[in-house]
Amino acid sequence: MSTTADRLATAYFDAIAALCRVTPKGWYAERGTARAGITHARLASLNGVFDLTTEPDLESLDELATEVARQIPHWSIIVRGEASVAVVDLAARHGLRGRSVMPFLACATDDIAFRPGPPQRTPVRRVGATESDTYTDALTESFEAPNGSFGSLMGGAVLDTDGITGYLAEESDSPVGTALGMLTSGVIGVFNIGVVPSARGRGLGRTLTETVLRDGIAAGADAAYLHTSPMGRPLYESMGFALVENWTMFAPR
Repeated sequence: MSTTADRLATAYFDAIAALCRVTPKGWYAERGTARAGITHARLASLNGVFDLTTEPDLESLDELATEVARQIPHWSIIVRGEASVAVVDLAARHGLRGRSVMPFLACATDDIAFRPGPPQRTPVRRVGATESDTYTDALTESFEAPNGSFGSLMGGAVLDTDGITGYLAEESDSPVGTALGMLTSGVIGVFNIGVVPSARGRGLGRTLTETVLRDGIAAGADAAYLHTSPMGRPLYESMGFALVENWTMFAPR
């Protein structure tokens, strides 16, 4: 793999593999250029079948989809770029008829636009595995997800694993935001940027993102990536991120 897009996509899939291998109940497999990972969270995007390339290995993708579907009801197929008719048909055969776009943004770390001036008043600190329940509760509230949605995703030794760093933002000793950095192959992935409803609109999402990026750069990262929602995209673009590819996700309707 030689292109920037390929390198960044591989870093993302390597991060997912690392997470699936360390999270409690996690499962991971590879077939050709296809990969599959299960976290047992109740979110389809966190249990998926993927392909490293822009021309998916359909046979391997189909084999792994069959294995994943046997294990969990909440799962997805994710491919880079616009899905071909063959991939659409494959997803439909597995009952995945819901379709959405996942913008994949990235930038070189030298191009990141950090805010000038002193740090924000809301402190952000790293958390380890002993605080996994606190982290998960804050993550659930920040994403306004139903209780139990993330399951044991961040449990076990996840937050003590090399290359995986969890963060909590706190006000009056109460968590108000979360972030997760995942460093693979010299690239920092930004995940779990969330702020509880009562603390939004004050720049805390940017503070959390900048914290992940600064720590990633300190650890040797020369590039960064993330997936974004439409609401978060203007923030990330203002920081120097740009669209690399639109990925396609198929999930149950």
